[in-house]
Amino acid sequence: MTPWLSVIGMGDDGVAGLSPAARALLDAAEVVVGGARHLALVEGGAEKREWPSPFAGARDLLESLRGRNVVVLASGDPMWFGIGATLTRWVPAGEMRVLPHPGAFSLAAARLGWPLQDCLFLTIHGRPLEVLHLHLAPGRRLLVLSEDGQSPAAVARLLEKAGYGPSRLVVAEHLGGAAERLREATAETWVGAAADLNTIAVECRAESGARLHAAVPGLPDDVFDHDGQLTKREIRAVTLAALAPLPGQVLWDVGAGCGSVAIEWMRTGGRAVAIEPRPDRCARIAANAAALGVPGLEIIRGAAPDALPYSDPDAIFVGGGVSVPGLLEACWSSLRPGGRLVANAVTAEGEAALIALHARFGGQMVRLAVSRLAPVGGFHTWHPAMPVTQYVGRKGG
Repeated sequence: MTPWLSVIGMGDDGVAGLSPAARALLDAAEVVVGGARHLALVEGGAEKREWPSPFAGARDLLESLRGRNVVVLASGDPMWFGIGATLTRWVPAGEMRVLPHPGAFSLAAARLGWPLQDCLFLTIHGRPLEVLHLHLAPGRRLLVLSEDGQSPAAVARLLEKAGYGPSRLVVAEHLGGAAERLREATAETWVGAAADLNTIAVECRAESGARLHAAVPGLPDDVFDHDGQLTKREIRAVTLAALAPLPGQVLWDVGAGCGSVAIEWMRTGGRAVAIEPRPDRCARIAANAAALGVPGLEIIRGAAPDALPYSDPDAIFVGGGVSVPGLLEACWSSLRPGGRLVANAVTAEGEAALIALHARFGGQMVRLAVSRLAPVGGFHTWHPAMPVTQYVGRKGG
């Protein structure tokens, strides 16, 4: 199959920086598609088509051009957070060729002397700034695609608030072009705007006493804003281990409270839906998710089982309402084959519901007890928390 669609990456130096092969494809194109900035750099008799706004109409535009000799212009490497990654979902690989140009990440790493394999690549272009919280760690090097000229200041303030004010911040403007410039400061001293076309490099340095969040489940209870409806740290760590999160898998957190289990699931690389009937708790879940780097957590306000989404999750955690008639059965029915159901109970009624579930579907049950050392007068003694009965089941198939 002969490709009809060519995706060509361009640098800030425009057409002059294209390889001979890319230049030949561009010269032979019948139609050139791209943003206004890229199209303005192209001369010749080819028909020019700007991406529609909103971008949702872009797929229809390309389908209308199928069979013609079409070139799509992109920035840098189209497969790094670029249009190429989107087009591969619309156009079969055999119908498309991609010619990358050194992208912002490669150019920034080259200027800074940072080996690419030692960097983490992120974007806040069209994405919440709070995603950065998930990736902050002392010594980590981040390369971040900006939204606009205000992005460096926004990143700097986020770093400051998170206790990473001493971090080295390098803002690379117009990389690869005649107007290229690198500006450096610490996050706490950065002020002002940058050119809209910029990439941010961050070398993370935590201030003395900064609170650091571990990458493994079991974050301290007080990092979550809650009203008492919280799966406590030790029980939460055991619960996440039982749920067995894998990157990309989907969790339902039913009766989510403050969202702690869903948030920690997402911090391992999965996706999650928090289902919670109370609006004040839904607001807490959203705030906690943003503060801990997973603003993409989906929140459904409603009571289960009626509010359960129509999908087949990989795992379900029931932390509240286990004794609601029909809830556990509805959750089990919703699981995809091979999916995991974990449910915790602290009341006799909840435990009875878990025992009935175990009798029907099998699985494992365990009782978890945690005690904490606390002062009593001039001495210390162990203060037991309420024991938790936990059910863990895997759906056959």
